[in-house]
Amino acid sequence: MTRKVPINVRVNGTKYERMVEPRRLLSDFLREDLGLTGTHMGCEHGVCGACTILLDGDSIRSCLCLAIQADNAELTTVEGLGDIEALNPLQQKFREHHALQCGFCTSGMLMTVTDMLSKNTSLTDEEIREGLSGNLCRCTGYQHIVDAVRDAAKQAGDVSS
Repeated sequence: MTRKVPINVRVNGTKYERMVEPRRLLSDFLREDLGLTGTHMGCEHGVCGACTILLDGDSIRSCLCLAIQADNAELTTVEGLGDIEALNPLQQKFREHHALQCGFCTSGMLMTVTDMLSKNTSLTDEEIREGLSGNLCRCTGYQHIVDAVRDAAKQAGDVSS
């Protein structure tokens, strides 16, 4: 029997206290233990970016992090951005620019871009492409995603001015 250890995390503003096995992946903890299935599992090697979340404001691959490493951290998943009745501005731009097709990569894209825009709203197309280079999409060809991010960055920059 594997020994479990306690962790405390705040996810999307809600505090959770759970017992987890020390080897439990953060992605599995979010999806299976907390029921936050917006964090997708793709490659399980940190390559595709589908499992990207924010840990204390920085984007990470949740499939490469153990749940115990997130003890006492603030986590944000795609569920924390908005919902179908109240999309956040970035989600709205993805919708307006048709920046998704199957949607599998979208949660990771949104979380990566949320981190990017929190640090810089004056992004060039080259910087957007570089920032998204760790997020793989097999459907869109990326141009609509770049357009959505550019528009969201412009809107965020206008708001902060």
